[in-house]
Amino acid sequence: MRMTQLFGRTLREAPADADIESHRLLVRAGYIRRIASGIYAWLPLGQRVLAKAAAIVRAEMDAAGAQETTLPITQPLDLWARTGRDQTYGPLMFRMEDRKGTGFCLSPTAEEAITSIVAGESLSYRDLPVNLYQINWKYRDELRPRFGLLRAREFLMKDAYSFHTDSADLAITYQTMFDAYCRIFDQCSLTYRAVEAQAGEIGGEVNHEFMTAAAVGEDDFVWCRKCTYAANIEAAQRQAVVTTGIDESGAKIAPPEVVDTPDLISIDEVAAHLDINPSDLLKCIAFDCDGELGLAVIPGDREVNEYALSSALAPRAVRLFTDEDFAAQPDVLKGYLGPDFAGAKIIIADSAVAAGTSWVTGANAVDKHQRNICVGRDFTVTQWIDLAVANSGDPCPRCGEPLSVDRGIEIGHVFQLGTKYSEALAANYVDESGTPQPMVMGCYGIGVSRIISAVVEEHHDENGICWPATLAPYDVHLVVLPGRAKTPEQIAASTAVTDTGEELYRIMTTAGVSVLFDDRDVSPGVKFADADLLGMPVRLTLGAKGFERGVVERIDRATGEEQELRITDDLLTAATTELRVAVLNGRV
Repeated sequence: MRMTQLFGRTLREAPADADIESHRLLVRAGYIRRIASGIYAWLPLGQRVLAKAAAIVRAEMDAAGAQETTLPITQPLDLWARTGRDQTYGPLMFRMEDRKGTGFCLSPTAEEAITSIVAGESLSYRDLPVNLYQINWKYRDELRPRFGLLRAREFLMKDAYSFHTDSADLAITYQTMFDAYCRIFDQCSLTYRAVEAQAGEIGGEVNHEFMTAAAVGEDDFVWCRKCTYAANIEAAQRQAVVTTGIDESGAKIAPPEVVDTPDLISIDEVAAHLDINPSDLLKCIAFDCDGELGLAVIPGDREVNEYALSSALAPRAVRLFTDEDFAAQPDVLKGYLGPDFAGAKIIIADSAVAAGTSWVTGANAVDKHQRNICVGRDFTVTQWIDLAVANSGDPCPRCGEPLSVDRGIEIGHVFQLGTKYSEALAANYVDESGTPQPMVMGCYGIGVSRIISAVVEEHHDENGICWPATLAPYDVHLVVLPGRAKTPEQIAASTAVTDTGEELYRIMTTAGVSVLFDDRDVSPGVKFADADLLGMPVRLTLGAKGFERGVVERIDRATGEEQELRITDDLLTAATTELRVAVLNGRV
């Protein structure tokens, strides 16, 4: 492709709404253009990258035994109502009506659509398992689209769905797809971890997120540097506190003592006033559980893991108290609650609380706290769970070594769904006895457009993008610098450089090397800056001085390694394999 013919120009300045590197660079380099908030057009260079990512995904899905299909983007809301997800997705879903008033949505995902299709095929146990996938556009009406492709309202996704007779069969396909995901991300040169995760609106018990570490990531994940443990922050656990031998009777602890804490509500304020550490306090967080008041009790230096709390009390509905709840129940004193509050019907405590022998807590009175509160003597616990959000330094639940917490970008998610959708949509198979049974399902998603952003976040420098060879829109960026010519001798030399550049372009293209040829009449500085910004893996530069010495300069974009390739008859007429090795790998 000649740059004089390429649609899309580079920009010297990043757009004002771009606040992460991948967004800035993809726009500046002419890969994408914003159409509306969270909605982007893919220009020719970007389309080539997107197609390469999709091809990697497609090849691995095919190899894993999945069969490609295409599902409609427009889906009837009736399907979503049957699973209840029309409500759980709420305002995230783009909704519309046809001229008859029938409700539809733009697909945010496709569990309902694919399950209804499979349900209509009247399958028996002999037909299973089956694994279907598509690479298609998805739509979610994000409240605050940001970070370019990472939090967009329209995005390209690969979603696959497998159907089985039982959980054991599902586990086999789940592992096959898990391994395929690892190969996909390896080919995209991404540094990633598969972490245990919460299922969210999709559902399912066993699931893993694939996360790439990135400071701009929107999710925290916890991982151990010594063993393989890794988990999303909501699902992360830490090694349980050993409580054996702790005297919970309170026999050796002084009686409770009420102390004044005027106008002090926060943990830090109370700790400073009493000259203690925040970890010496108990934080009591009020929550509603199907109309009953509960307290989540954790050390004062920790935060409540709402997902763990909800899971512990499932299927009952749990939500933390809001300001409106406190206003409606004035006896529940925000900032002054203690675990002995008489109105609490449920006390859920973190395992670390059991290790304390004497705590400072709210005294259930305004401007009052109390010392010397202990488990067993002064309050009882309904249920012990791992309730606190994991922090860096907490012991790994598997090996006990310190955990680390990093920010990450979610690029894939795999789920063992069970029968949630098959039961709701009557997706049954006929077993050996002729009895209908609900199919056991798996679900596997990859954000194809998200991969592009994640790759740029990991592979860039101060000058631009450094594409891995597997995703680069072109293998080689050919820069020809014929120089300014005034005299007949200079014109002849310039023409010779240009002609040789054209010949290099021709023979590389013929040999199957994809080339972006900068044939523009602009300065060398502009050409070099654009080459760095666009980020092809290899840059070949043919200038007047190099031509005089019979060499073309080869630069590896990622490493900056430079070498010279001789422009000989052998190179210009080399066999396809020899030429590709010389240009792409730098070895003649």
